Amino acid sequence: MNLILAADENWAIGNKGDLLCHLSGDLKYFKKTTTGHTVIMGRKTLESLPGKKGLSGRKNVVLTRDENFSAEGVDTICHSIEELMQVLKDDDNAFVIGGAKVYEQLLPLCDTCYITKIYGKFPADAYFVNMDEMKEFRVTWQDELMEDNGIKYRFMKYERQ
Repeated sequence: MNLILAADENWAIGNKGDLLCHLSGDLKYFKKTTTGHTVIMGRKTLESLPGKKGLSGRKNVVLTRDENFSAEGVDTICHSIEELMQVLKDDDNAFVIGGAKVYEQLLPLCDTCYITKIYGKFPADAYFVNMDEMKEFRVTWQDELMEDNGIKYRFMKYERQ
């Protein structure tokens, strides 16, 4: 399983249910990387998407404890990690796309993490673990430094060792 997110220098990933900042290059990278694959998200992440519905060109899976949850554009709703693993049993290339709780729950099952590292610090209320301090992951690729609206960032790939 894969994981994809954008994080600032403090490993902040969101604020008040939204992204830290909007970087058009990062959004294009996210779309290119996840299109054609399964994306796994929590209910709040789904509700933060345009139209509060699943992403086109991807199989959308929502992980939620709410037994009565339903949503437009969602292919599968899972209520436990075990149920999710059954759904993904033949899918080695699914992407976890948020939010913070889902990232935390599924990181132990991920082998590759696609991180957009944002060089700056932003107001935040959602964080990810500092991958640079995790012995089980290491950076195996990083792109050149880019800039969008005065904000510098780069794409990085962390892989489980």
